[in-house]
Amino acid sequence: MSQAVQIIGSLLVLSAFVLSQRGVLKQDSLPYIVLNLVGSGALAVEAALGAQWGFLLLEGVWAIVSAFGLVTLLRARALAARSR
Repeated sequence: MSQAVQIIGSLLVLSAFVLSQRGVLKQDSLPYIVLNLVGSGALAVEAALGAQWGFLLLEGVWAIVSAFGLVTLLRARALAARSR
């Protein structure tokens, strides 16, 4: 199961990156942020369970940054909706 979670998490993060590089997703779009958050979050949990501290640092920070990006995006959307 651990390998499957790692592969799926990696594919989510990599797909966001590839789609961004191809101009399909913007880096401040909801799908891009969610792909990064879910993928890096899953990888961070796997790293913590496996006591892989360097990998946990990388993916944990990636997940935290993605979570802040999601909160920022959702707040901006809520503010825009209120001002209509």
